[in-house]
Amino acid sequence: MNSLTSMTQHRLMERGRMAAMMVKMAELSKVILLPFIGIAIFLSIWTVTANSIDTSLGKFPGPVAVVTQFENLYQEHVNEREKAQAFYQRQETRNAALLAKDPSYKAKVRGYTGKETFWDQIVTSLVTVMSGFILAAVIAIPLGIWMGLSRSLQAAINPIIQIFKPVSPLAWLPLVTMVVSAVYVSPDPMVSKSFINSMLTVTLCSVWPMIINTAIGVSSIDSDLINVSKVLRLSAITHVQKIVLPASIPMIFTGMRLSLGVAWMVLIAAEMLAQNPGLGKFVWDEFQNGSSESLARIMAAVVVIGFIGFLLDRGILALQRWVSWDQ
Repeated sequence: MNSLTSMTQHRLMERGRMAAMMVKMAELSKVILLPFIGIAIFLSIWTVTANSIDTSLGKFPGPVAVVTQFENLYQEHVNEREKAQAFYQRQETRNAALLAKDPSYKAKVRGYTGKETFWDQIVTSLVTVMSGFILAAVIAIPLGIWMGLSRSLQAAINPIIQIFKPVSPLAWLPLVTMVVSAVYVSPDPMVSKSFINSMLTVTLCSVWPMIINTAIGVSSIDSDLINVSKVLRLSAITHVQKIVLPASIPMIFTGMRLSLGVAWMVLIAAEMLAQNPGLGKFVWDEFQNGSSESLARIMAAVVVIGFIGFLLDRGILALQRWVSWDQ
């Protein structure tokens, strides 16, 4: 009898292990297999479609052509770094020789002025978009909290937000350019005007979703939490710190994710027109270049732009999970 019972328990344990293994396999297929199938289908459709499209510059680039351009762009980056290293080496050798002849000689070190590579332009775009986004957050989150706490202020400012929220970056950029040219006057500027123009355009276009979502999150806090704050007679700053911010973090970060997505899209258009040396300028220059490889290089930039946008969104989501009190 005991042996039968133990055999039954053993069979049940085996079935449980098999069921758990099947569940893990199903989860693994959702995480890895299904995305892989989706990407494979997309690449197949892309290849077939690209082969059937003829442009003035030749065939539309397929995945193989884009991968080839990634290799070329990386090699260009390596070559440019080697040129820069050789430039500084020659300069150091020349200065050492001049100092040997004349110890009072003041050595001059000039910066390398070679063209920005594709990877340099990626870094420039990331610095620009994050600068504009952080500036927008510094403005939007406090203002959104204030609007959420004050219905009068919300009623006063909301029409302004609704008017300016849909304005295109192409409309903001000429205005920003004129203002920066008039205000930012320096014979030796710390940063270029093109960077300032792109950054402020990003700020103006990405500030609105953060303000709206922050105000909604603050104004929709549970009344029980408000009553607790009143009973404890918390000061305004403590009320915001202990009650408002923890309760409204999900909506604030929703606004931040929307704003960062808008900022990244706006940046490419702004860089095209402002000629800030980022990915937008790279796309515009390749379009103007019109060589046989231009389409593939533009498509490579499109893939990079999309992938970076995805990573930025995941980064904000990870930050939300890190700061949320319920996580």
